[in-house]
Amino acid sequence: MNLPSLHDIEAASALVYRSMAASPQLHWPLLSERSGCHVVVKHENHNPTGAFKVRGGLVYINRLRQRDPGLTGLVTATRGNHGQSIAFAASRAGFRSVVVVPEGNNPDKNRAMRALGAELVVHGQDFDEAAAHARSLADAQQLHRIPSFHPDLVAGVASYGLELLRSQSDLRRVYVPIGLGSGICGVISARNALGLDTEIVGVVSAGADCYAQSLAAGHCISTGSALTLADGMAVRVPDPEALAVMLGNVARIVSVTDAEVLAAMHYYFSDTHNVAEGAGAAPLAALLQERELNAGQRVALVLSGGNVDGALFRRALEL
Repeated sequence: MNLPSLHDIEAASALVYRSMAASPQLHWPLLSERSGCHVVVKHENHNPTGAFKVRGGLVYINRLRQRDPGLTGLVTATRGNHGQSIAFAASRAGFRSVVVVPEGNNPDKNRAMRALGAELVVHGQDFDEAAAHARSLADAQQLHRIPSFHPDLVAGVASYGLELLRSQSDLRRVYVPIGLGSGICGVISARNALGLDTEIVGVVSAGADCYAQSLAAGHCISTGSALTLADGMAVRVPDPEALAVMLGNVARIVSVTDAEVLAAMHYYFSDTHNVAEGAGAAPLAALLQERELNAGQRVALVLSGGNVDGALFRRALEL
């Protein structure tokens, strides 16, 4: 995949800003005190759907409508935030949206997708089984299937990377959670387009580390399971295009445990009074792992979303 140029990202950003405002990047003194460095948080949890994915959905569907004006229906698979982004953008474009989620998916995210107009289908034990069913529905119902990784999605979510790095060009490093890869590839795109030397560190769950294994090996490695409370990172089959972008552009990938993620969710609330879902809190967990490395430096964390269900958030607050 060719990375979007600065012009491409700016054009995608203009599409995004028709439906939402830029999200803030804020310095939190208590979080910095805890981390031993100057911390800036990119608050994608403040977006209309509560997560960064909405940016990609808006760009993908806008460009799809221009390419295929006769299209009426879409299908995709998700653990929640991607599905909300597609439902949000599809409703504005007048498209029918069908979203496939695995069994046991976050009930709050399911409710949100329905409220945004999606037809929800529950199928499979995990994201990858849900994605296979979405492909079947696309064929059976003549729906356009939206993947979870695509150049238009990357261009859309790169808008948050551009916002962050234009306002904080002296950052030493940025910690970014990895699901299927659009978010970190968007940050890479913005960093490279601006010609900065900011280090980009990916973050995965220790129970869903296919990208950590793949980056180390230099080729895609699937895992037999993706067991983590951070549903936004619960991927066991990496995308080859996403991995190709990461190779040579990501300094390293840090694996964090569920216990570390829960603690980071707690710290976000106690130090900033923000709600972070598992994937959104994972970069803070990684920063705390690398506390000595970051001592005294300027570092950014991508709080990618705040769509956590109540029961899990209560566990975090009770720590």
